[in-house]
Amino acid sequence: MVEALHSLRPAGDAAGLIDQLRELEDLKSAIAGVQARITVAVDVAERQAQALAGVPAGEQGKGVGAQVALARRESLSRGSRLLGLARALVTEMPHTLAALHCGQLNEWRATLLVKETACLSAEDRAAVDEELAPDTGTFDGCGDRAIVAAVKAASYRRDPRSVVNRAARAVTERCVSIRPAPDTMAYLTALLPVKEAVGTYAALSRHADTTRAAGDPRSRGQVMADTLVERVTGVPGGVSRVELQLIMTDRALFQGDSEPARIPGYGIIGSHWARTLLQTGQMTSSGTTGQGPATTVPVIGPATDQSAGSTGRDVPAENTASPAPHAFDVWLRRLYTAPATGELVAMDSTARLFTRAQRRFITARDDTCRTPYCDAPIRHFDHIVPWRCGGTTTIANGAGLCEACNHTKERPGWTAQTVSGSRPQTRPRHTFSITTPTGHTYHSTAPPLPGTGAITRASVGAGAGTVTCASASASAGGGAGAGAEPGRTDPVTRLESVTLASRRRRIGDRSSPKQGAARRLREGPAA
Repeated sequence: MVEALHSLRPAGDAAGLIDQLRELEDLKSAIAGVQARITVAVDVAERQAQALAGVPAGEQGKGVGAQVALARRESLSRGSRLLGLARALVTEMPHTLAALHCGQLNEWRATLLVKETACLSAEDRAAVDEELAPDTGTFDGCGDRAIVAAVKAASYRRDPRSVVNRAARAVTERCVSIRPAPDTMAYLTALLPVKEAVGTYAALSRHADTTRAAGDPRSRGQVMADTLVERVTGVPGGVSRVELQLIMTDRALFQGDSEPARIPGYGIIGSHWARTLLQTGQMTSSGTTGQGPATTVPVIGPATDQSAGSTGRDVPAENTASPAPHAFDVWLRRLYTAPATGELVAMDSTARLFTRAQRRFITARDDTCRTPYCDAPIRHFDHIVPWRCGGTTTIANGAGLCEACNHTKERPGWTAQTVSGSRPQTRPRHTFSITTPTGHTYHSTAPPLPGTGAITRASVGAGAGTVTCASASASAGGGAGAGAEPGRTDPVTRLESVTLASRRRRIGDRSSPKQGAARRLREGPAA
């Protein structure tokens, strides 16, 4: 089928091209219908296999949505919704499924019909499906709103109490979420009952009108946004005591390089914006007064391709000795990457739980949930090979996962294991594999840190010599590869030696300020 589509040639005139677009859209709808039937077949087969394996009836079927998500290159939450959509279409809404097969509805509009009838029983949902009969052309020419209105009206006529109860349950789903927006902005969204939402907006609007009437030069929208931040944080200007883990290279921070930076939980930002943020914090610390607590903004950097090892030390930036209120307290936490692969260096632990430093390390490396196609925030720090199976509490055996993906990974039949670095050309950074109960395997590779870029065969092949130079630089004059065997250029040995040397120096610095300063004078600048 894919080859046939590749061989399809565009028509010679505009009318023929439009006809081709329509036919391809009908084909997409038909494929969505077939996918729904296959999804239900997978669900039935997995439930039967789990029943034969002795899985309790209440636990059967769990994990199927995750397998559907991976097969369709979607997140786990999206896969669960696709599974629910398929069940409703195949078992309860045959007319909607038929409309999908013949191209009268696309997958999104079929989803709207399923969503608006979710509060009904199976019998009432089937009755609404038969009443609307989408496969007879009922919704030809209708937009999304018209379809939703028709389904809501039919659902209310069928079972008014269920519709009312659904509205009551919706109040319990109120929440606040954030998602990235272009140009270093973000959308802060609140799902509220209509009364509270309208009241909140009216209060912000009234305050904005009053402020602008008094001569404030800001626009109405700007005043509303600033007022929202100030009232939520309780601090004028919206500055509160939170950590902003900004990751950028030393070149971008000190030399004005254009390599973008990254904020965990948000994504990529421009280096100029990142430098402006830090410069504002330093200048504010030295000369600006205000009200409210100072904000601690640990800056994780640099992640370079010229050093190896990880000190994890926090170094206060200049001009932050006497932070004034309302200022950024800027700290530099230096991370070093392997020269060829750009992978962060690991730290070991014999404890069952990951330490705070390890969790911070994994967050910087993974950024979001490591399950393929899932972009959810990290909520759990998980052992790839479980602790009960002999897995160690190390950076290499750790991964940041969202709550749903971590629970799914623990289902019967799911396995995960780390992938060794024997093929750095294809897997240059931290990689692990996930195998589903059906035997399909998916690989997850950590995203590149700022400044690492793409890894080529040539750069990987030159890794040993680069690590030797990096180890000499990171060991602060202690010789190339201090602590390693003489004449050996093993990258792993050198990375471990640098980590241990840095750890010893960090412990020495914590003994007392005077002892730490004396040690730094004897040993030179820290790596």
